[in-house]
Amino acid sequence: QDPTAAHYMFQDDPFLMPRNAANSRLYSLSKESGKNAAKYIIKNFPQYFDKTFADPNVPCLMPETLTPQIEGMSEEALKERIHLRRVKESVDMFDQLVQAGTPVSLETTNSLLDLLSFYGDGESASEKQEEAKEDLEEPGVNASEQKAPKRQFQRGSQSSGPRWRENNHAERIFKIMPERNAHSYCTMIRGMVKHGAASRAYDMYTDLLNERHKADVHTFNALIRAVPYLKERFIERWELAKEFLTHMAQQEVQPNLLTFNALLKTLRRCGGVGRSMCLMVLKEMEALDIEPSLATYDHLLSIFYRGVDLPPSGIISEVLDEVEKRDFTPQDPDDGKDFHISDNLHWCCDLKDIKLAYQLNKTMGKGDNWKFLDVDRLNGYWSKFFSLLCMMEQIEVVLKWYKEMSPSLFYPTPKNILDLLQALDAADQLEVIPSIWEDVKQLGFTRKQELLEEFLSLMSRDQHPDEIQLAFAKCAEDIKAAHEPAGREQLPLEWTGSTLGNVVVLFSRAGRTQDAWTMMEHFQQANRIPTDKVMDEFLSCAKQTNCPDEAIKLVKLAASLGLPSSQRLKSRTEEEFELSEAQK
Repeated sequence: QDPTAAHYMFQDDPFLMPRNAANSRLYSLSKESGKNAAKYIIKNFPQYFDKTFADPNVPCLMPETLTPQIEGMSEEALKERIHLRRVKESVDMFDQLVQAGTPVSLETTNSLLDLLSFYGDGESASEKQEEAKEDLEEPGVNASEQKAPKRQFQRGSQSSGPRWRENNHAERIFKIMPERNAHSYCTMIRGMVKHGAASRAYDMYTDLLNERHKADVHTFNALIRAVPYLKERFIERWELAKEFLTHMAQQEVQPNLLTFNALLKTLRRCGGVGRSMCLMVLKEMEALDIEPSLATYDHLLSIFYRGVDLPPSGIISEVLDEVEKRDFTPQDPDDGKDFHISDNLHWCCDLKDIKLAYQLNKTMGKGDNWKFLDVDRLNGYWSKFFSLLCMMEQIEVVLKWYKEMSPSLFYPTPKNILDLLQALDAADQLEVIPSIWEDVKQLGFTRKQELLEEFLSLMSRDQHPDEIQLAFAKCAEDIKAAHEPAGREQLPLEWTGSTLGNVVVLFSRAGRTQDAWTMMEHFQQANRIPTDKVMDEFLSCAKQTNCPDEAIKLVKLAASLGLPSSQRLKSRTEEEFELSEAQK
């Protein structure tokens, strides 16, 4: 793997090679948006893609038929619309069939309930897109007047999600069904849990028991997930979850992986009760020969590491020992979504345990486990891993990882650069700073004030050999350029006293007297006061380059600023420089 190459998704277009994590996120989202836009065009305008030019023709690569083919009112037409997920059309046709006295089979009605329970009595994505297209194509209406309120409604629906309305289409159809079976009750319960009506789901489950029906494993999984919304106290939540498990045993329903994951997810919200019971749940999984998934381990770690004041537990090491032995495939919707490897690495950082971090990194690199992390999480993971390396490892190891990881695996954040600078300072290897500064320019962090001050502080603190001082002065020149206005839209950075002073010191030590004096003039312009160290460094530079005029200018500047050191500078100038009568 080329450590200087960007992620493979960006290599098709060199112009869009990201410079930093923000660019990487923007470009990756843009690429996915382009794919979604192409899918939208194909789905909504299939008539433009009905000609087959491919030879041989591959049907699975051609657009799907998403428009109803059966016309008229019939149960077959209703089944087709349910299959195409056309919620509104399916409900309308069902009502028309009922009003016409045409019987609809129990199986078809249950399929309609499945559709309504999944979408929460809302519209499917394809229906929303078609409605938006029709609104935009409606003549005589200003498009801008329509877009604003519709966009606002979509934002609201996405933030809160579709909710379960009382007496919605699903409940209305359920009530008028001439007969109901266990599937009818189960799909209603799952829909109510999915869309935030936990108490109504529990009432529906009571009705199911009263009708002598049995729930399936998916319904029990949904009810166990809803427990935290049904009870307030921790012990009551555990008792209710245990009651559902007892009912499963009585109804001879075999639990699966999702059952135990739902139980552990509930125990995450049961405080100390969850910590005391979760290991018992794992033993039960082992007894039933059910292998944990990534979500199982994430729930377990969250139960033990949720509180900030909890003492360190060895559970994370045991979990990593188990995870390290396996290759994972997605089995639970929470796999990958909930097992945040970067969060687990955060716990490693809190515990200051570099061995655990290496173990977690080895696990992440095994097989296809890395696929559980998207680009954002992958960058977050490597960022935390690198910060821990800077804190705990030798500088040679840190620099080796830095060269191998950036930018092929991650883009360092400003905090990563600060951590690296502190590691270089602790190891007394400040000569590496100029190469780090080149990376900072590439990453686009030259306007990060905290970062600039840290660079200048480290470079100006001690005297170094001439070659290093010249490299430091070049970095100071770049920082000086970053403080100057670059265009109308970009405001110049504000000079601070320490920043000005450090730049003067770096120019002075490199023998760049004129550049150093230019920066000294900025003190008066920016209403800042130079320190004695800054003025002494400049005076030593003026002496070394034999520039008495600059030394006199310094004395005048100190006097104009009313500094107490002006008299000392005057005496030193008279002693160390050969001044003409006019200069005296």
